[in-house]
Amino acid sequence: MQVIGFYLALPFMYLISILPFPFLYLLSDGVFILLYYIIGYRKNVVAENLRRSFPERSEKEILQLRRKFYRYFCDLTLETFKTLSIPKSTMLKHCKMDEQSIQLFKNLSDEKKSCILVLGHLGNWEWAGNTFSLTCKQPLYVIYHPLTNNYFNQLIIGMRTRFGTRLIEMKNTFRDMITMKNEVNATAFIADQTPPPENAYWTNFLNQDTPVFSGTEKIARKLNLPVIYVNVNKIGRGKYVVHAEMLCEDPATASDGEISELHTKKLEKEILKNPEIWLWSHRRWKHKRPA
Repeated sequence: MQVIGFYLALPFMYLISILPFPFLYLLSDGVFILLYYIIGYRKNVVAENLRRSFPERSEKEILQLRRKFYRYFCDLTLETFKTLSIPKSTMLKHCKMDEQSIQLFKNLSDEKKSCILVLGHLGNWEWAGNTFSLTCKQPLYVIYHPLTNNYFNQLIIGMRTRFGTRLIEMKNTFRDMITMKNEVNATAFIADQTPPPENAYWTNFLNQDTPVFSGTEKIARKLNLPVIYVNVNKIGRGKYVVHAEMLCEDPATASDGEISELHTKKLEKEILKNPEIWLWSHRRWKHKRPA
């Protein structure tokens, strides 16, 4: 069944990828109607996440924000398919890195320093990886979870590596980073997923008790790699600017939880600026803090 489903879906995904952007977003408007009004994909999950994150907002405001999220979620999904065939020049027209960030990574490369990038599911994180690989000297490694469907997993790997980005399976993260310690590179962690509660760093995030992956901080401190926070700013429909800033230059001197707290609070601040472009359909708060 996996094979049949994959080969039935593949032509449609490639067709979407070659659509001109105006038609892509026209299709996205149609997908939004289907997903939001007819299928109702995870609408209750999104609404509950929003209510708990914004207790000061009225129910009307929560439902308006939910609707805005689904509109963006449809855009994001179809934009991701675009990666199958989008040319390099077009990619950089739609997602670019600002000059300050380019200089930051150039300086690190010139100084022969590897670094860790921390970002969340905010804006088009898939395009941000492409932009980094097309813009910066150092190779980019992205930590990822393989999909259970091997055929779609290979497709996603191909999409993510088209422009030179490399992937590391999460279970191999520390081993592979040790293996590559003599290479000047950047390793990206998407740090707003839900870790097992017993091994997590716990903090208050969006008004809720929240577990955070501690592995990012532990690896940064153990290898003493500078930690860079990356934000993907949406400046228009299908238009993004990637901004990076130094979060911790000398992790070996950081205290327990300091780096986790820094990147989590930074992400929270960015979500509050533009909440509809964060991944609210994720079951982020399904665990309780261990007693």
